[in-house]
Amino acid sequence: MELQEIKLKLKETRDELLGIVNGLSEEQLSARKDTNSWSINQICQHLIKTEELYGVAIKRGLKSDEDSFIGNKPLEFLFDRNNKIEAPDIAKPTDEIIGYQEIINRLNQSREKLYEILSTVEDPTLLSRRHFIHPVFKEMALIEWVRSLYIHEERHIKQINEIMEGLSEA
Repeated sequence: MELQEIKLKLKETRDELLGIVNGLSEEQLSARKDTNSWSINQICQHLIKTEELYGVAIKRGLKSDEDSFIGNKPLEFLFDRNNKIEAPDIAKPTDEIIGYQEIINRLNQSREKLYEILSTVEDPTLLSRRHFIHPVFKEMALIEWVRSLYIHEERHIKQINEIMEGLSEA
């Protein structure tokens, strides 16, 4: 998948996320599917932290001078919410309640930072030739890091939609 296609998917998923959280009340943002799950607020915090961490990883991977030829990871399993994946501690949200506008600002800032990093890549094929170690998926080409971001976000959009469905049924 080309970087331009991935950027389009990133934009589509972020627009969808912003559309869902647009105008949610503090009560809705604090809603959870059950006591063991994250709130919408926490999901957004997790998405922000993940995107910031991915930016750091991509920057570090780009500093390498060595080409690596790591095959693409089959990331489609991330779409299936029945596959439970424990977030690394560094990407877990806190119990802090962040207001709606702050969530929007942080989501926009983390995406801007990602785009700034990607805009520094003069040769986009470099993203396919460099890698960095992912805490869950191990060695991953940088292009897969970028691609997994929109898949990861889509996964959590499904989670938010599940919470929202529960609210409308209550």
